[in-house]
Amino acid sequence: MSLKGSKKDQKCSHRTQLYIEVPATCLPIVYSPEYNITFMGLEKMHPFDAGKWGKVIGFLKEEQLITDDNIVEAREATEDDLLVVHTRRYLNKLKWSFVVATITEIPPLLLLPNFLVQRRVLRPLRTQTGGTIMAGKLAIDRGWAINVGGGFHHCSSDKGGGFCAYADITLAIKFLFERVEGVSKATIIDLDAHQGNGHERDFMDDKRVYIMDVYNRYIYPGDGFAKRAIKRKVELDWGTEDQEYLQKVEMHVEGALNEVKPDVLVYNAGTDILDGDPLGGLAISPQGIIKRDEILFKAARRRKIPILMVTSGGYQKRTARIIADSIINLHNLGLVDCDSAANEARPSQVPLMMSKSISSAAALSSR
Repeated sequence: MSLKGSKKDQKCSHRTQLYIEVPATCLPIVYSPEYNITFMGLEKMHPFDAGKWGKVIGFLKEEQLITDDNIVEAREATEDDLLVVHTRRYLNKLKWSFVVATITEIPPLLLLPNFLVQRRVLRPLRTQTGGTIMAGKLAIDRGWAINVGGGFHHCSSDKGGGFCAYADITLAIKFLFERVEGVSKATIIDLDAHQGNGHERDFMDDKRVYIMDVYNRYIYPGDGFAKRAIKRKVELDWGTEDQEYLQKVEMHVEGALNEVKPDVLVYNAGTDILDGDPLGGLAISPQGIIKRDEILFKAARRRKIPILMVTSGGYQKRTARIIADSIINLHNLGLVDCDSAANEARPSQVPLMMSKSISSAAALSSR
């Protein structure tokens, strides 16, 4: 299903609580304790660490990069918010526990009353979805934003899968197109190990959205139809390592952003590319992941393009530490400002920030 825009869909169709005014003292980092899924241990039946988001925040607090008072608390996306992209038919399907069990790949959920599934599984995912939408607006206002959750890139307007029940990437972009003046072009750079078939299906015929996708060609979902939406496709082989990976990422990121300069860059920063990930099948080191994120933020900063990062997949316990270390590195390099609130001017007015840590950049580049 294509979500191509028209004059009609540029009009705001409902009131939302997601585009709130954020105090200047808050950093554009979005999170809520509601992100984390804990329910009778059932979440452990899926390889995804359903508590990794809270661990990332915990590590950032330990490093005194953030506090509870200076990050933005995510709000749950309402049904009206979700209907900006999702069909009512699809949302009604989620009222059946067996459908949610299939999407999340946790079979025992089909035996549970749906009100429990809604409360303990879908509400956290709706809150992360709200967080991505909120972070989209923050990225425009501040020049960058990170949702510590989200990145449900296998979900489209009328179908979920691969632990993805809501199309948060599509929603964030559609909200910006409809509600923020001057935002009419978006680029998605999807660096999760899996093909992002959800947003690809949603933006199949939408010329406003440019999609670059770098993924293991041999793993889920293998969605040939969705691949037609990819403008810059980089298919990787099993066991791809740092040097080849980072060279391809940097070359194609530069190519994509030179080809089209978007009004916002949505970066799906999955950590399932990590060596040893049971589902990703690639062999990227922790330092490689940190360098990858640095490449994206440097490219966006150099061109003054607002960047929204979501954390997406990652199926090892150590990924939370790596995500936190990457955000710390971005801060040390001056690519995100966590010392004080960022300038709230539009991106064209946000000045380039000088690197705070040349030695750190050199160290990472030499690894």
